[in-house]
Amino acid sequence: MSNSQAIKNIELIQLEISQYPSLAIALSGGIDSITLAVLAGSIKTSSVTMFHAISPAVPPEATERVRTLSKQFQWNLKEIDAGEFNDERYLNNPINRCFYCKASLYTAISAIAKKTDSTILSGTNSDDLLEYRPGLEAALKMNVKHPFAKLDINKDMIRNIAHEMSLGDLAKLPSSPCLSSRIETGIPIQKNILGLVHQIERLVDQTLKTSTVRCRMRSSAVVIELDQTSLHTLLKLENSTLKNYLTKRIEEMLEKNHLFKKVSFDLYQTGSAFIGHKNEVN
Repeated sequence: MSNSQAIKNIELIQLEISQYPSLAIALSGGIDSITLAVLAGSIKTSSVTMFHAISPAVPPEATERVRTLSKQFQWNLKEIDAGEFNDERYLNNPINRCFYCKASLYTAISAIAKKTDSTILSGTNSDDLLEYRPGLEAALKMNVKHPFAKLDINKDMIRNIAHEMSLGDLAKLPSSPCLSSRIETGIPIQKNILGLVHQIERLVDQTLKTSTVRCRMRSSAVVIELDQTSLHTLLKLENSTLKNYLTKRIEEMLEKNHLFKKVSFDLYQTGSAFIGHKNEVN
C-alpha cells in the first residue's frame, strides 16, 4: 500500500469515528486496537476513554504495552475485570467460548461507558469477518461498532496505517489472541494452565526467535505450532539437540502441573484449537 493510500485510510477512519461525541475503545493491546486507539485519540472533538481488561487470558506483555502507550499518548485508561472467569459457560470452553468472553467484556465496558453515553468501538478488521468469530455476535447485541471492518480495512492495511502514524515496531507486532484460544474446545479453561501456556510460548520464542508460536493444549498432546521458518530450523537434522532440549523442558513444565502429555511441533494454523462447527452450538 502506498503512503497516499494509508493517509487516505487514516482520513476515512477519522471521519467515521468523529461522528461519535464520546468513545469507549476496547483496547486489547494488539496492533488493531492500538491503531484504533491512537486514531481515536487524535479526534479532538470526541471524548475518548480506553478500556483494557486484566485477565489470566490476556498475555502480560499486552497489558504492559497498553500501560506504556497510555503514558506516551496521555490516554484516559481504565483497567477493568471483564468477569469472564465468573461465567461457567466460558470456563467450559464450548466452540463459541468467545461469545461469552466478549459478552462479559462489552457488558463491563458498557456499565461505565453508558454514564457518558459513549459508543464502544473495537479493532475488528475486515479479515476477521472471514473467520468464525462468535465474539462478533456479542458485539452486535451490545451495539459495538467496528470502524475498520465497516471501511473494509484489513490487517495489512492497519499495519501500513500504524507505520504511517510512526508507531515504529508496533506496526510489525505479531497477532496474539487471548491465551484461552490455545485450549482445545471442550477442555475447561483454567488459570494455571493459561499461565503455563504463556510460559511455554515464551521459552520457545526466546529459544528460536519465532515470528509466530502457539502452545496448543489438546486432549491427548501438547502441540507447539510455529511459523514455517522456525519450524524448518527446528526440524533440521543438525538441530536435533535443540529440539530434544525444548521437548524436555516443555515436558518438565507440564509435569510440574501434573500434565503428562506428548509434545510435538507443527506448522501454525489459525484457530486450530477449535473442534466442532458453529452450527452445532446455540
